[in-house]
Amino acid sequence: MESSRQERLEKQLKPYLPEGFASMITALLLKHPVRFAITPPRSTKLGDYRAPGPGEKHHRISVNGDLNPYSFLVTTLHEFAHLETYIRFGNRVKPHGEEWKQVYRELLWPAISTGKLPQPIEHALMRSLTNTKASSCSDTQLSRVLRRYDPEDKRETALEELPKNATFALQGRHFRKGELRRTRYICEEIASRRNFLIHALAAVHHIE
Repeated sequence: MESSRQERLEKQLKPYLPEGFASMITALLLKHPVRFAITPPRSTKLGDYRAPGPGEKHHRISVNGDLNPYSFLVTTLHEFAHLETYIRFGNRVKPHGEEWKQVYRELLWPAISTGKLPQPIEHALMRSLTNTKASSCSDTQLSRVLRRYDPEDKRETALEELPKNATFALQGRHFRKGELRRTRYICEEIASRRNFLIHALAAVHHIE
């Protein structure tokens, strides 16, 4: 019975993951009481973890189904790190504190050590082992590398790709790109003339 469930899960996961990783994620699904959902795209997050509520026994993980296979893998491991951190520490630690970072590293290493990842991604993940960020989005170098593997027809323009003073649309609002401040640009909203800090890798629509 368990072997048939494993085969079914691997078959369902294969279209979303890099070749050779379905069994790794299936093992995590079988290890824990978790409901795993592949969702339509969400602009505010790539994945999500929810601990069991009162009277519930299942954890919940969701991952956006439009991610490229490598982003899907990294996001899934990120969310499972939340699950395993909760099992070990409950609500006693910060969501992306040192405990979560250690668990995330423990989950990343088996993926890296397979030798099945492209070298640029492997190198970016190795950097993550020593300087773990809260997510692949906040890890700017890793995010840049993962974006390279988006399909051409789904590849979006990142704010950092636009020239200074370019105008662009983001979430229905129009901005003018300004100076870089660490990982974010100071951008003026054209309608209100107010300044906002927008991440360098935010997906924007260039207004010619």
